[in-house]
Amino acid sequence: MQAVSNPGPGTLRRRTRPVMVGQVAVGGDAPVVVQSMTNTDTVDVVRTAIQCAELARAGSELVRITVNTPEAAAAVAPIREHLGRMGVDVPLIGDFHYNGHRLLAEHPDCAQGLAKYRINPGNVGHGRKRDEQFAQMIEIACRYEKPVRIGVNWGSLDQDLLARIMDENARCPEPRDSIAVMREAMVVSALESAARAEGLGMPGNRIILSCKVSGVQDLIAIYRELSRRCDYPLHLGLTEAGMGSKGIVASTAAMAVLLQEGIGDTIRVSLTPEPGGQRTQEVIVAQEMLQTMGLRAFTPMVVACPGCGRTTSTFFQELARSIQDHVRQRMPQWRIDHDGVENMTLAVMGCVVNGPGESKHANIGISLPGTGEAPAAPVFEDGAKTVTLRGEHIAQEFIAIVDSYVARTYQRKSPGG
Repeated sequence: MQAVSNPGPGTLRRRTRPVMVGQVAVGGDAPVVVQSMTNTDTVDVVRTAIQCAELARAGSELVRITVNTPEAAAAVAPIREHLGRMGVDVPLIGDFHYNGHRLLAEHPDCAQGLAKYRINPGNVGHGRKRDEQFAQMIEIACRYEKPVRIGVNWGSLDQDLLARIMDENARCPEPRDSIAVMREAMVVSALESAARAEGLGMPGNRIILSCKVSGVQDLIAIYRELSRRCDYPLHLGLTEAGMGSKGIVASTAAMAVLLQEGIGDTIRVSLTPEPGGQRTQEVIVAQEMLQTMGLRAFTPMVVACPGCGRTTSTFFQELARSIQDHVRQRMPQWRIDHDGVENMTLAVMGCVVNGPGESKHANIGISLPGTGEAPAAPVFEDGAKTVTLRGEHIAQEFIAIVDSYVARTYQRKSPGG
């Protein structure tokens, strides 16, 4: 399969058919898209719309919502209207299981208001009903000219198909092990479902595929095979990544390998939120993964040293966090007002060993005094020292310097530009 140049250095993008999801381009030459999903009760229109807006403002370019009941389906249009009043036009994706054919047929406002339908071929029905109900969803998608994601999940894999693959494997001279059979069944489920959708009239440039599992090596193996056998855009993500650092590490370990190989057109980091934690964390992790790999730029990157025996004070840690928070808070407006600010790098360093050097490499950096060092903090802009800060207000003064640097360095966009 041919590949096209990737925006990031050192990688090739797999060539896929471009698919439009609302106003967002997926596949083709488009950059990898960040997706997330709400965890509110969709029936609660206000809470769901607010969370959709939070996710979109954090940088989620597509937001998926659960559509599992008639009440949830009836809430889609009001959610869309509420988002419009908030000035948020993020495309909404409907997540359907079991009864999607009925909900879409009975709620045309839902079918029209969604930008894409997610269909799981493992639970659209059983036996003859499976084919009928899958066909109904595809026919509705065609009627409203909506793309679909055919999303296979190993927790709900079509058991009839799995049995068929197992029987075929048993007849082979050298049967594969059970893990290989499961992986093959997932790939076949996605490809056969896509072929059936096209046979029902769905254009190939309105189909996205995914095959989600929880294991890192399983995900890598399945997507490598899926990418080898089709040219549909692929949505990446572990189906249950987990909490905290485990979820972040697992998602990055799996998706970074595939992205580096040019595989993947949309990604979601399926983190389990900490109690009381923000749903937007999964968006930030997805953005940081893509930006750290050099595939996209979303927000200025803050480089900070880890600290050591030279930096027993927590001041540089607190400053690094303050700068990181300040950048994220200002970024929505910066993105509107300043071209290219997302490519800026900042350095917050804790002592004189690497501090000045790292600060010179960044667009703007500060080298704080380590334990026992002179209480002075030189600031570097584009490699040159511009000022040395002292006293109790270093943090506030450095933040002001950052704001001033952004204002004069990144050209203000013209209205509507």
